[in-house]
Amino acid sequence: MSHDHSHDHHHHHDHDGSELSETALRVRALESILTEKGLIDPAALDVMIETYETRIGPRNGARVVAKAWADPAYAERLRRDATAAIAELGYGGRQGEHMVAVWNTPEEHNMVVCTLCSCYPWPVLGLPPVWYKSAPYRSRAVIDPRGVLAEFGVTLPEATRIKVWDSTAEVRYLVIPMRPAGAEGWSEERLADLVTRDSMIGTGLALRPEEVRP
Repeated sequence: MSHDHSHDHHHHHDHDGSELSETALRVRALESILTEKGLIDPAALDVMIETYETRIGPRNGARVVAKAWADPAYAERLRRDATAAIAELGYGGRQGEHMVAVWNTPEEHNMVVCTLCSCYPWPVLGLPPVWYKSAPYRSRAVIDPRGVLAEFGVTLPEATRIKVWDSTAEVRYLVIPMRPAGAEGWSEERLADLVTRDSMIGTGLALRPEEVRP
């Protein structure tokens, strides 16, 4: 098992999940006031956030993955310069942010973490999930990646190497999951339905065709 880490981060980060920033504290206070006045329903708000985190936000990344699966020329451009290839589809981060695409294979599985805070490829994955920002994930993903994957329901063959990539303020990673069998001839739009947020972080796998709801 190998780890590709960059501990000399030179980060200019938001605070991680264990310490709320001033902005987060203000948002929480505003949410409390609006809830007390009956203007918002916390449960409905949670559903909206979850929908954006797991379905709407990651849709950009799913399109990138689907195109890489369906278009070998695009996949090669994505390997050479992920930032430029992703920009072809209209997605890009702030200036100075560099994207790197890493491919899962039967021999190697990639997983992304940010050990110092919560750097995350917002333009392609949307909002980061709470667990990604948590201290337990950030530390255990490096120490025991196979155990962390098992907790996410992902059990890999012992022969499969697990490579952990440490995001920084300058470099963000996008995992290209393996294309599942049974989706031959599918359009890019249909292929994108197989791509989940977690599969692009490396804590999940792409859905099988039979798992996609009609």
